[in-house]
Amino acid sequence: MQYKRILLKLSGEALLGERQYGIDPKILLYYAQEIKSVIEQGIEVAIVIGGGNIFRGVSGASNGLDRVQGDYMGMLATVINGLALQSALEDAGLQTRLQTAIKMEAMAEPYIRRRAVRHLEKGRVVIFGSGTGNPYFTTDTAAVLRAVEIDADVILKGTRVDGVYNVDPEKDENAVMFDLISFNDVLKKGLKVMDTTAFTLSQENNLPIIVFNMNKPGNLLKIMAGEQIGTKVTH
Repeated sequence: MQYKRILLKLSGEALLGERQYGIDPKILLYYAQEIKSVIEQGIEVAIVIGGGNIFRGVSGASNGLDRVQGDYMGMLATVINGLALQSALEDAGLQTRLQTAIKMEAMAEPYIRRRAVRHLEKGRVVIFGSGTGNPYFTTDTAAVLRAVEIDADVILKGTRVDGVYNVDPEKDENAVMFDLISFNDVLKKGLKVMDTTAFTLSQENNLPIIVFNMNKPGNLLKIMAGEQIGTKVTH
């Protein structure tokens, strides 16, 4: 397999499925099976999931809510999603641990780097909730930070499009997708891969990012096997 330890970044919006809000159980089941297929190959998997299907701090702030309060509400939303994903993974027969940057011991472990790494070494899926634990930082930044801390080989950003394009493929049918692109070219072309803080942290730590369509069955496993799926951003 191409990678030994991965950090999978999932958006909260992806959990909506066909719904207008909340969590679609069918999407959870699908994600659990996709992740299980990778775990069965001996790959260590950590996950960061967003909370946009429940609450987004930035949109809350735009509606008059205090930005810091809104971001904390968003962090709690990621924990709700983490609990739902944890349940689905365990129903699929996997061992999991949910760790949060904000202490809430009744439902999750506090984030401790050494403990997280040990869980991964034992074959457990580790879900990181509540972002970085600080307002003004996105779950993209949390994903890169955790990936660097646990020494992941790659960040896999699961999206609903096939990769990184020169323009928005959902708005322009002539959009061209990149198979491979450098960090510098992403910046020069002004392409949207992750928010600037997350992207810079990944670049500084020479941590490659693969942006791919998580909604196509088998894509995750194909990436692990070394197939060209999505867009790889690297030095």
